[in-house]
Amino acid sequence: MTLTFNGRAFAALLAVTALLAVIALYGAPYPFLRGFVGDVVAVGWAFLLYRTFIRARVLPLAVAALLTGYAVEFCQYLARLYGWQIQQPVLRVVLGSVPDWWDVLAYTVGFVVVLMLAGANERRQHAASLQDARMRASLRARR
Repeated sequence: MTLTFNGRAFAALLAVTALLAVIALYGAPYPFLRGFVGDVVAVGWAFLLYRTFIRARVLPLAVAALLTGYAVEFCQYLARLYGWQIQQPVLRVVLGSVPDWWDVLAYTVGFVVVLMLAGANERRQHAASLQDARMRASLRARR
């Protein structure tokens, strides 16, 4: 793992941030969208945040994103247990305030989705690089 800046991951991070903002602002009438889907997307957001600044394989970054979600849920449990409250309303919406096993399931689904999308992206990039190599070899053979 090394520190880096990945511009493509950053662009995707900005897009997912906008998506999460739309879900947070307009998803209140749709509990499944705001609660479950929002938490699934949040794991992807955390993955992209890590991917933007850390050069590492997909699995460790996806696991870190999953553990981030689990940690948030565990902190919600502790806050409920000890009566702690987040006073800042925006932070309360972002982090949540009620521990729920459905959130843990959503984080796990988000982890699987990240692995599937990242795997598909890696296969696409590998196929493109193979095609590029074949094209270069073909051009060299013609000379």
